Amino acid sequence: MFRSVRLYRLNGEWPDSEQALSERLATLAFRPCGAYAERSSGWESPAGDADPLLARRVAGADLIRLRTQSRLLPAAAVEDALEARLEEYRARTRDEPSRREKRRLKQQTRDELLPKALLKSERTQGLVFGRERLIAIDTLSAARAERFLEHLRAPLGSLDVVPLEFKRPFGDLLARIFEGDAPRGFVLGRECRMQDPSDKKATIRCSDIDLADPTVRKHVRDGMQLTHLGIEFGNAMSCVIDHQGGIGKLKLLGADEGDQGDQGDDPLARLDAEIALLAGALRELITAMANALGSAHEAVRAA
Repeated sequence: MFRSVRLYRLNGEWPDSEQALSERLATLAFRPCGAYAERSSGWESPAGDADPLLARRVAGADLIRLRTQSRLLPAAAVEDALEARLEEYRARTRDEPSRREKRRLKQQTRDELLPKALLKSERTQGLVFGRERLIAIDTLSAARAERFLEHLRAPLGSLDVVPLEFKRPFGDLLARIFEGDAPRGFVLGRECRMQDPSDKKATIRCSDIDLADPTVRKHVRDGMQLTHLGIEFGNAMSCVIDHQGGIGKLKLLGADEGDQGDQGDDPLARLDAEIALLAGALRELITAMANALGSAHEAVRAA
């Protein structure tokens, strides 16, 4: 369901039901990109055609989905069409177009090509833990996460969020796991990335390797900074955590897409099972992080 996660602390109120949340999001529901619009964003049902509500609440967690549709109009295509239009202008007027005329012709060319451009949709999902006041967004991109939050502010009226932080930096947790002093529940994986603090371009990537090998650990002892570390957490998930708290390559252990369990062909039942599994795993992970790094807020409680 989620391949990556950026975590945020939510301050303030949150709608008390999925119906109330859906009604708020409906004020900024997704509408297809117009013929002369370059981009359109809005909220759509996370359950697709199976449920018209724009939020799905399971085990105290709300799944919501932002859709952004944009028109693909390469700059090279505009320039080629513009050049033909400029040649026609020179032949007709026997004069070189002014800068102002070039700008006008370029805009005219773009306006004519835009409705013919191909459409592309991008979807970003979020899981909101109302009781714990946390938001998990399915992206590692700070810019994409901010666009998601900005579109969430509009229907809610206001939204006070900050990146999730603990008393000690995430790098402390990565270092403990890497050096063999992992807090309870964390198991060292087989992937990491290191960076020279004095030269950001100098990096080392290790993949599918025993990270407990002394030759690997020696790089950190010699001054390299651990920036990404693959881990397994309990029997719930595997992922790569970076030194800023981003979670990538997220995989829920045992959650094979082909294993439908007792849900059969019911899409809502399958979605609810996925939400419950993801929400439970993230709650346990965040609680373990708070225990290892200390938190200024109440620790996330297991559902």
